Amino acid sequence: MENTNHKEYEGSTENTEKKHKRRVRYSGTHPRRFSEKYKEHQPEKYADVVEKVIRKGSTPAGMHISICVKEILDFLQIKPGQKGLDATLGYGGHTLEMLKCLNGQGHIYGLDVDPIESAKTKERLKNLGYGEDILTVKLLNFRNIDQVAAEAGKFDFVLADLGVSSMQIDNPERGFSYKTDGPLDLRMNPQKGISAAKRLAEVTEEELYGMLLENADEPYAAEIAKATIRERRIHPIETSTDFRNVIEKALSFLPEKEKKEAVKKSCQRSFQALRIDVNSEFEVLYDFLEKLPQVLAPNGRAAILTFHSGEDRLVKKSFKEFYKEGLYKEISKDVIRPSKEECNRNSRAKCTKMRWAIRA
Repeated sequence: MENTNHKEYEGSTENTEKKHKRRVRYSGTHPRRFSEKYKEHQPEKYADVVEKVIRKGSTPAGMHISICVKEILDFLQIKPGQKGLDATLGYGGHTLEMLKCLNGQGHIYGLDVDPIESAKTKERLKNLGYGEDILTVKLLNFRNIDQVAAEAGKFDFVLADLGVSSMQIDNPERGFSYKTDGPLDLRMNPQKGISAAKRLAEVTEEELYGMLLENADEPYAAEIAKATIRERRIHPIETSTDFRNVIEKALSFLPEKEKKEAVKKSCQRSFQALRIDVNSEFEVLYDFLEKLPQVLAPNGRAAILTFHSGEDRLVKKSFKEFYKEGLYKEISKDVIRPSKEECNRNSRAKCTKMRWAIRA
C-alpha cells in the first residue's frame, strides 16, 4: 500500500524550505572555468584544496595572495595603538597582517573603489574578528586620502599596493585578462566611467598609439592602433577575445617562431595600457603621491608596491622631490623585491618593486 502520509509530508516541506542550490557542473575531472572552481571560492571550507593550488604556484580562484608581506611589515614597524591606512584594500591580505600587529589596539582605514570586492573583504575580515571598532572600510579612490585624514587625523603608517588583485584578473566578467573571454570592461569600479570597449569605440588611431606607448612601452603600438581602427569599422570590439584577436592580426607579419611569445607579451602590455587609461591610474597615483606627506604623522612611514615601470618612475620621482624639500627625512635608495622563494610560490610577484619613505 502506498504511503500517502509520507508524500504529504514531502509536499509540505517542499513549499516551506528553500530549494538546494546546485553547484556549477563541469565536464572532466577538474574544473577549468573561474565559475566552476567552487571549492577555491570557499577557502574557509576547503582549505586543503586552496593550499594545494598555492603549492603548485597558482592563485586560487576568487583569492589574492598578498606580495612582500614580510618586507612591508619589517619596514612599517606597526605598534599597538597606532593608526594606519591601507590605500588599496583589495582582498585584504595586507590589511589582515597589519591588523594582527595592532593586537586589538589602534585603527586601520581601508580604501577601495571596487564595490564588488570591497564588500566581500569587509565581511571576510569581520568574520575573522575585525569589525568597525578597529577597521573602517571606505568605498573611496585612494587619490582622496586627504578626505580620510580630515576625518581620521594623520596616519602612523600608509600602504599602497598598486597591483590589480587576482580575483579581478581571474574573473572573466571583469574583462581584465586576455586569457579568458568576457566583456572588455577593465574598470576597477564597473559602475563608474566608461568601459574599455566603449573607449576603443571612440579613440582615434593617434590617441591609441600614444596610449600603448606611454602606458606600456608597447613596441608594436603603431601596428596595433592601426589594426584596432581597421577592425572596428567591420564590427565592434566588445570582448577580451575580440581585442586579443586584433592584436594577433596586427602581429601576423612576424616570423612564426617569434609570433606566439610576441602576441602574448603585446596582449599583456595592451590590456595594461587600456586599463591604466580607463581608470586614469597615472593621474590617480600622482594625486595620491602629492597628498601623501600631508596625511602622514611625524615619523610616519609609507610603503608602495609598484608593478610596472611607469608606476615606479612616478613613485621614485615623488619621493626624491619631497626628500629634497625636507618633507621626507629618509627614502629607499634602491627598490626592494620579493624573495626568489616568494616568486616561485607566486608568479605574479615577479615584477613587484617596493619603495618606502619616512615623514620628517
